[in-house]
Amino acid sequence: MSEKKIMLGNDAIARGAYEAGVKVSSAYPGTPSTEISEFLATYPEVYTEWAPNEKVALEVAAGASYSGVRALAAMKHVGLNVASDPLYSIAYTGVNGGLVIVVADDPGIASSQNEQDTRMIGRSAHIPVIEPSDSQEAKDLLLTAFEISEEYDTPVIFRTTTKLAHSQSIVTLGKRCDVPDKVYERDVKKYVMMPASAIGRHKVVEAREDRLSADASSLPLNRWEKGDTKLGFITSGVAYQYVKEAAPTASVLKLGMVNPLPRALIEEFVASCDEVIVFEELEPVIEEQVKSWGLAVKGKELFTKQGEYSANMLKKVLTGKDAAVFAPAAAPARPPILCPGCPHRSVFSVLKKLKMHAAGDIGCYTLGAVAPLSVIDTTVCMGSSISLLHGMEKAKGREYIRSWVATIGDSTFLHTGVNSLINMVYNKSAATVMILDNRTTGMTGHQEHAATGKTLKGEETHAIDLSELCRAIGVPRVLRISAFDTAALEAALCESAGDDVLTVIIAEAPCALLKGQSFPNVCVADAEKCKRCGACLRIGCPAITKTADGTVRIDDAMCNGCGLCEGYCKFGAIEKRPR
Repeated sequence: MSEKKIMLGNDAIARGAYEAGVKVSSAYPGTPSTEISEFLATYPEVYTEWAPNEKVALEVAAGASYSGVRALAAMKHVGLNVASDPLYSIAYTGVNGGLVIVVADDPGIASSQNEQDTRMIGRSAHIPVIEPSDSQEAKDLLLTAFEISEEYDTPVIFRTTTKLAHSQSIVTLGKRCDVPDKVYERDVKKYVMMPASAIGRHKVVEAREDRLSADASSLPLNRWEKGDTKLGFITSGVAYQYVKEAAPTASVLKLGMVNPLPRALIEEFVASCDEVIVFEELEPVIEEQVKSWGLAVKGKELFTKQGEYSANMLKKVLTGKDAAVFAPAAAPARPPILCPGCPHRSVFSVLKKLKMHAAGDIGCYTLGAVAPLSVIDTTVCMGSSISLLHGMEKAKGREYIRSWVATIGDSTFLHTGVNSLINMVYNKSAATVMILDNRTTGMTGHQEHAATGKTLKGEETHAIDLSELCRAIGVPRVLRISAFDTAALEAALCESAGDDVLTVIIAEAPCALLKGQSFPNVCVADAEKCKRCGACLRIGCPAITKTADGTVRIDDAMCNGCGLCEGYCKFGAIEKRPR
């Protein structure tokens, strides 16, 4: 009997890559895709790595594919933007060994800076897009994706969403395929995308897409579930599960391949039903194509383009009644906050004291935008903080940005911040950049990166020295300061704001949640000495609360003993003691 196991969608994707015979996987961590690589790293047969960014990850996977083995790259939806440069060209070159790009979209913006529909990028790049609806399909369809990649000589996008990535269902496990390496043959017209080659390959891409479109109607990953013909649904991915719950007797055309669409199959399905609804999260990708063929279907006139869908949403449209079992809870809002002992809080407290603005970046430190710290003014994308600050300086002059800094994490700096800093050096900036080095990729769950000294598999490796890297590209002043040395940080910020030298301040302290961290001290508040001034509350540490009489209390179970609050109490009411 085959082994069965309850698996997260991301775990099932990793298992699918293992069973498909993948030999190389490269990724950059990004919720909700991160765990794919962490699960895949547990299979010794697969080489797995963290790349500095998604562009590099896709290029590594493409190189492995060209050499003749099956390869995978994994990223979240905004990571595909970073990888789009090689993506469009790899669509032209095609593959040798199968190449699958797993991309996790984030409907509802649970952990991203925007909502984005990867299916549209697949259409634009002329790359097939496959979408599973549960963990079993996440495993099984990944094997299908590699078969399609090799059969049609194309990279394949494997699209998931937050709900699928982080939900669980039963998976029947299979064995690893013994896929022989393909022979590499030099082919300039196929693999070298100079204009003369690219013109020819564009024709190949069009022919490939025409073939895929014709074949899509007979591919088993598109499934017609016959039921009541008064109402039919065209759907895909997790949305399919909502259709089956809300309308279990309806006819359903479940699409496993969402680009290109199986036109003949869809036309036959629509003709068989009195009414058809296209039920798809985010953009009307399927709906618009179906309507362009002259078929009468309903879609976004009934549903929103924003956020995650649900069975209750569909039930409400079908019945006119809200089917929610529970009324929305009247709970107070709980905005995210930096953890107790977080080194970013210390840095932001100094910036706030100096009344400075910060161009922010993607990471835990983005939380410095909200009260009570309120120092981050901008956040756009990975690495943007440095470029935004440079743009401000060139637009308004040095005097304008003396009260500004750029803040960026160590992993994000290596991701895309380095190029922005090179631009500052090259174009004679005199701004201040702060690298908040907490020695990990924090927000996505503490993954290693090129400056931590360990690989994805936990092996020791060379750790890039951020200060030496900054000096090597020509930064004239590089300072390394403990993130909790507020006096030194304040002095350095005042000095850099007062002169005209490009300065990088590396604020160093490990993330409080890193494994192996010990906290020998705890901060204790003395109610008798407390003057109720609230200075310690302004740093926003969740371990500090105000009591009924206005004095403060520190929860010793939450406190990590960083001592930041002690430094902000002028009356000696807070003391750091051995735990």
